[in-house]
Amino acid sequence: MSNSLTGPTLAQKATVWAALAILAVPAALPLVWMVSTSLKADTQIYNAVGSGAGAVSLRSLIPDPVRWDNYPAALQTVPLVDYLRNTILLCVVSILGAVGSSAIVAYGFARTEFRGRHALFLLMISTMALPGQVTMIPRFAMFKEFGWYGTYLPLLVPVFFASPFLVFLLTQFFKTLPNEMSEAAVVDGATDWAIFTRIVLPLSKPALATCSLFTFLGAWNDFFGPLLYINDPAKYTLAYGLQQFLSAYGGKWAQLMAASTLFTLPIVVLFFLAQKTFIQGIATTGGKG
Repeated sequence: MSNSLTGPTLAQKATVWAALAILAVPAALPLVWMVSTSLKADTQIYNAVGSGAGAVSLRSLIPDPVRWDNYPAALQTVPLVDYLRNTILLCVVSILGAVGSSAIVAYGFARTEFRGRHALFLLMISTMALPGQVTMIPRFAMFKEFGWYGTYLPLLVPVFFASPFLVFLLTQFFKTLPNEMSEAAVVDGATDWAIFTRIVLPLSKPALATCSLFTFLGAWNDFFGPLLYINDPAKYTLAYGLQQFLSAYGGKWAQLMAASTLFTLPIVVLFFLAQKTFIQGIATTGGKG
């Protein structure tokens, strides 16, 4: 029996890592298949392996030969660079608008006292249960009436009115911050805005980073927004551009997988770079009611 004070043994660690590796295989296999397909010739993708037609083996995942030229060919087939620029623009503005406005609203709920605060907070939280499909048609009609159809305004303007999910996360985090510094700042004559910008925000970097990551993923993967409001190919985003690639060049599966790999790569890299901050931000929200 191992001593709990000395920590887990090497055998116990190896067992845990082996179990995690086995459990990760189903999640990683589609990604491996996508990368493998992106490095094959189109004639290799549907070749039957073994005696049974359509059988799959580990060997079938290894491209032979490796076709690195699928990646530059995918970039030349559709303007993925232009789609990337449009997507980054939407991501940056969405992060600034959603996180900034949500932080202001969350500060009001967490650090200020006013009549009806709890009821209003509950009302705001309840809107998260409302499916986006319910408001899709009214929102489209409203934005079309505004003359915003065909522009990025329907995708960018709403993010500056706070996100209920981000407000909930930031409110819970702000409640965990000690009140002593804010009270001392009030004694020194600081306003609420000064306390918010000089004390609360610098102490909330993990939570803000987590909210930024959620917002980035939402804007990066958004398909229905551009589908509804964007009708100019020069304004397509990556998610919508990949669908257009499939419609126009459905037979070029290797190039489509190469484009999909390039689309997925920034998300994977970002997660590994921000993993520690992301986990810290999630762990520190909800610590106080």
